[in-house]
Amino acid sequence: MHPYQIYISGVGGQGIIKTSVIMGEAAMKKNLPVVVGEIHGMSQRGGEVSTQMKIGTSHSPLIEESNADLILAFEPLEALRGVNMVNKDTHVVMNTAPIYPFNISQSEHSYPDSSTILNELQSHAKKVIAMDADEMAKKAGHILSMNMVMLGGAVAVTGFPLDKESIIKSMYDNLPERSIPINLKAFEEGFKFCMENL
Repeated sequence: MHPYQIYISGVGGQGIIKTSVIMGEAAMKKNLPVVVGEIHGMSQRGGEVSTQMKIGTSHSPLIEESNADLILAFEPLEALRGVNMVNKDTHVVMNTAPIYPFNISQSEHSYPDSSTILNELQSHAKKVIAMDADEMAKKAGHILSMNMVMLGGAVAVTGFPLDKESIIKSMYDNLPERSIPINLKAFEEGFKFCMENL
């Protein structure tokens, strides 16, 4: 199969790597070829982190510019940084809750407002689904389940190659047992929101 190409971006500490592991293992259990590459920022928490994943036959996880099928952005500015990966058929699922860089007060550049970010992405992508995943995670029971809100959103996207059941099974295999109820609730919140806004 032609690979489905996913670009995941955010900052350290948001659970990006765990999200890619859950998707990758779900793909393997469905006997789908999968390759993953990770790029970490300067710091473990707060630095830029991105994962590139291809589900389907491919020899490299690296996604060429304008070739992503899905952008999964855990932070608005990181969504904007990934705009070069977008084309007219790309779906973007993004968290609208910003994490302001610690050095922004010392820079002449201000953090762009949300409408600027959205307009830029919408001018390039097929569909942009923007949600406050942080708030949805808090409602589910814990802010740290934000990555599962985002994962739920990804699974809802038209053309996503993994079914809901296989992702949930992989969540059970990769998350602490005590966290499963909250993470499942968060996942369902993201899935429902994106289904309603596609």
